Amino acid sequence: MTDTIQVLTELILSAKKTVFFGGAGVSTESGVPDFRSAKGLYHQNRPISPETILSHSFFIREPAVFYDFYTHNLLYPDAKPNLAHIALAKLEQAGKLSCVVTQNIDGLHQAAGSKNVLELHGTSNRYYCMDCAKPYNNGFVLTSQGVPRCACGGLVRPDVVLYEEALDDKVTRQAVQHINACDLLIIGGTSLSVYPAASFAQICPGKTVIINRDPTPFDNRADLVIHDAIGQTLGAVLSRLTVDYDLF
Repeated sequence: MTDTIQVLTELILSAKKTVFFGGAGVSTESGVPDFRSAKGLYHQNRPISPETILSHSFFIREPAVFYDFYTHNLLYPDAKPNLAHIALAKLEQAGKLSCVVTQNIDGLHQAAGSKNVLELHGTSNRYYCMDCAKPYNNGFVLTSQGVPRCACGGLVRPDVVLYEEALDDKVTRQAVQHINACDLLIIGGTSLSVYPAASFAQICPGKTVIINRDPTPFDNRADLVIHDAIGQTLGAVLSRLTVDYDLF
C-alpha cells in the first residue's frame, strides 16, 4: 500500500491535467450504499426491481411507489463528505485536479468544496415541476405528504437521470472533453460495468489509475491499480502531499 501511495502521489505531482472519474464507491465511506456490490441496492430481494422503480415510465405511472423507494434508498441528507471527497477538493484548490466527473447524485463533492463537478446522472439536491418548471429542494420533497406536487398541481420530479432517459448531452460532452485532454485519469469507486460512462476509461490519452475494492474489466489496461478503500487511499495521498511535499 505504501509503495502504491507514493507512485500515485508522484503521478499527481507530475501531471499537468488530472481528471477524477468516480462512482458509488466514492460515497460508501459516507454511509451512502452502492448499487452493484454484493450488498448493494440491486442485490436486495424486492418484489419490484430497483431498475424498474427508478425508470421514467414507472415514475409517471406510480409516483407514490417511486417516491417511497427513492426517499428511503437514495436520499441521505445527513451524509457528510469523507476523505475521498475532501482530498479531491483539496487537490482542485491546489491546482492539481481540473475536474471531477461523477456518476453519483448525492452532491458530496460540492459539499466538500469541489467547484468543477460534472454530474452525469444529475443530482438529488434539485427538483422541478414537470408542468411549470418551478424549482424545489430536498426539504420540500422530504416534508411533502404523499407525492410531491407543485403549487400549480404539477408533479415534482428529481433532477436525476432515470432509467429509459438519456444522459445530459452537454454534461457528457464536457466530461469527454476533459478526459480527452488530461494526462492523468484517476478512476475510483466504480465497477466500470455501466455504459456509456465505463467507456471513459478507454479514452484518456495519458496514464490511468484505478482505485476500487474489487477488480474491474479495465484493470489490465491501467498504469496503476489499487484494490482498497478510496477514502483511505486518497486520504493517504493527501497526507503525503501535505507532510512530504508541503503542497497545502
